[in-house]
Amino acid sequence: MLVRQLIGRTLSGTVTMCAGPFRSVLNMLHRPQWETAMIAPLPAVDMRVICAGHVNWDVTLHVDHLPKPDGEGRITDRSQSSGGSASNAAVALAGLDADPLVLGSVGRDDHGTMARRELAATGVETLLIESDEATAVKYLIVDENGDVAVLGNDGANEAFNASDLPAETLAEADHLHLTGQNPTTAATLARDAAAADVPVSFDPGRRLPYRDYSSVLSHAEILFCNDREADHARDSGLFETVPTVVVKHGDCGATAHIGDQTVTNAGYPIESVDTAGAGDAFAAGYLLASAQETDPERALAVANACGALAAQSSGARTTLDWESVWELVDSGQPPETA
Repeated sequence: MLVRQLIGRTLSGTVTMCAGPFRSVLNMLHRPQWETAMIAPLPAVDMRVICAGHVNWDVTLHVDHLPKPDGEGRITDRSQSSGGSASNAAVALAGLDADPLVLGSVGRDDHGTMARRELAATGVETLLIESDEATAVKYLIVDENGDVAVLGNDGANEAFNASDLPAETLAEADHLHLTGQNPTTAATLARDAAAADVPVSFDPGRRLPYRDYSSVLSHAEILFCNDREADHARDSGLFETVPTVVVKHGDCGATAHIGDQTVTNAGYPIESVDTAGAGDAFAAGYLLASAQETDPERALAVANACGALAAQSSGARTTLDWESVWELVDSGQPPETA
């Protein structure tokens, strides 16, 4: 249950990724003032994180543009891999030396089998309930700017229940990270975690405006959302129910509202290839960094670096590593790729 010290260093670097006429102004406003320091290699992160939510099979189609009605676009690349926010976050955590477990559900089909194998290959332990429904398949349409549109249906990915997670497994965890799922399941998991003194974070995703997650948030310590979702949470009074709200601004970085404190980090200058899964990688980085009791801006810097690195690769599932994260945080520039 003990989390080893990870963030024992100072960070430096130019952090900006927000495009537009005000980019240079944002550079000056949000440039961190940390000093550069040489440190020993990072130790392993002994942090058990349960990620509960959707496990999908993703088909990613890169296109030259998103066509208008009655138009036609050209597919420039096609790939397949396991996906779903819970799965994506767990893979990112595994790459950062955490000890993740995915709770979710898949069908008794080839897609479910392949999802299990891919997760196991990345070092992620799984507790996947098998359903008579087919494994959820999502089609991710990625345009020339790396922006993503999603087509799909739920399939088997909400067939699991809170009772599928043994109480002792939950009690032994350091953290429960919930992603978009059935509100009743999420609320029960959050309540059980709170009763076991296990911290809870929640990243509901694009379904936040359409589902009642208020019972989940009453037990959560961290809410992750994007700007659109944050507007809904603010208008619905959900901001007031969670101690920490972390808002992801895409290519303009992120802001953390921690009680009465507001902290902003402007991100990094990267060229997006595919933003699918970048938010899940962001959440993984923030959870690990903030668990080390670091300065909140440092946690945002790490989270933004994880999200930026994920956006540089195709597909929603990204394997991260601390060397690349620190290189981006310290230099403000992404590592060179072969």
